[in-house]
Amino acid sequence: MRTTLLALTLAATAATAVYAADAAAGKAVYDKSCKSCHGPDGTPNPAVAKMMKVDMKNLKSADVQATSDDDLTKAITNGIGKMKPVPSAAGSAADVVAYIRTWKK
Repeated sequence: MRTTLLALTLAATAATAVYAADAAAGKAVYDKSCKSCHGPDGTPNPAVAKMMKVDMKNLKSADVQATSDDDLTKAITNGIGKMKPVPSAAGSAADVVAYIRTWKK
């Protein structure tokens, strides 16, 4: 029994490590697909916000950082408000979320 539990624990840990999001890969996708609107550091581009007539949230804000990973992933892959889906980030949305989390204060 103890051996079985140990094996299951090790397998779960290994699976988590394999599927862990990669913030460095997320930065590359963010720089390509998100930075022009959301800024290089998560601070919205005021010209884009004005042009689109939207109030973009600072991605470093407590409000955004408190948003679940699933909800951020959905916003990236499905779009939210006037933000269109980001097709180039769809396969790596978890990586982008991991990169956004590096700004958490």
